[in-house]
Amino acid sequence: MKVLVIGSGGREHAICWKLAQSPRLTKLYAAPGNAGMAEIAEVVDIPAKDQEALLKFVKREGIELVVVGPEAPLVNGIVDRFEKEGIKIFGPSRFGAQLEGSKVFSKMMMKKLEIPTADFEVFDSADKAMDYVAKKGVPIVIKVDGLAGGKGVVVAASMPKAMEAIHLHMVKKVFGKAGDKVIVEECLLGEEASIIAVTDGTTVHLLASSQDHKRLYEGDHGPNTGGMGAYSPAPMVTPEIEKEILQKVFMPIVSEFKSQGHPYKGFLYAGIMMTPKGFRVLEFNTRLGDPETQAILPRMKNDLLEVMLATVEEKLYTVKLEWKEEDCVCVVIAAEGYPETYETGKKISGISIAREDRDIQVFHAGTKRLNEDIVTAGGRVLNVVGSGRSFFEALSKTYNAVEKIFFDKMYYRKDIGHRAAKILK
Repeated sequence: MKVLVIGSGGREHAICWKLAQSPRLTKLYAAPGNAGMAEIAEVVDIPAKDQEALLKFVKREGIELVVVGPEAPLVNGIVDRFEKEGIKIFGPSRFGAQLEGSKVFSKMMMKKLEIPTADFEVFDSADKAMDYVAKKGVPIVIKVDGLAGGKGVVVAASMPKAMEAIHLHMVKKVFGKAGDKVIVEECLLGEEASIIAVTDGTTVHLLASSQDHKRLYEGDHGPNTGGMGAYSPAPMVTPEIEKEILQKVFMPIVSEFKSQGHPYKGFLYAGIMMTPKGFRVLEFNTRLGDPETQAILPRMKNDLLEVMLATVEEKLYTVKLEWKEEDCVCVVIAAEGYPETYETGKKISGISIAREDRDIQVFHAGTKRLNEDIVTAGGRVLNVVGSGRSFFEALSKTYNAVEKIFFDKMYYRKDIGHRAAKILK
């Protein structure tokens, strides 16, 4: 079977790596891909946003399944476009992708279905938002409505910080139209976890739990990023909590979309905060998380291609997800200056040495090949992933591998997994 994976990040490299293990796969393509994906797939120089060029390529090559990695093509309706042409494509429709494309839509859906979430108000006026914040006080959370690459959320601990966030989002439009509306919501305290499900519109299966590290610096300080590391499983998410989240979050969403005539197919990600009063949903994403994917897929026993086909063909009831009894840790290596300005074109060394341990995978994100070298080409550059019989073994293997890799001005957090370490000690 010929398969095309759309995207160029660490998540898409991990998806390609897992799909490449399927005996049903005959040819794997990646568009636009990266230097790591080029080792296992034919990289095609077509941007993820160019639907028409991708469609022509899929038809010309006779590709039998398209897998969409990032959120933007989903929000822009790539699934609707390809399905109209009779092409099998994994991911939710434009209607379903609103859960990520519009935080206002998402919060209103949670309110309608009585899904536990933080109290919130929606504003289309900066002045009214600022007046509300002045009355409510801090800490408080400011979120832009639209897509912002995982950087449109500000947890404001001070009043000046909250006011600055509203001004930047709604007046200066640092994220463009994504900031036409903002959500101002209560600041929840607790432990975060990422719970991802796969659904064909009727059947819902949970993937292994994980926990992301959004902040740039150790101790969860600094600006939000796309994610600086992750691990799976998340020890605070017990089987009982998973069952409750399945019944109170995923099943209502899937049932609601089906009743509206828009069955949701694909991955659905719920960012969860475990509070003293129980779990609360922070946000929905309509694709796999990045870097959570890199820590989850190495633990999956199933053939990912079979899972995706069963989802697209509405036969997910025939699949039972199975997981390895091991832990997995992912550490993101970034360029200095990320998530703001950073330099590219830095030569990377040590990847092959790091991978000599069979329990280590190095998933590429912002990389490209320049002559004989692999060089940096983005903010988040590499994802080093280690597996072990325990969390601490996986953690040790991962950081040992990270230390074998080098490029000028590289940066990584040295405390990935610190929350799990406290729980498991």
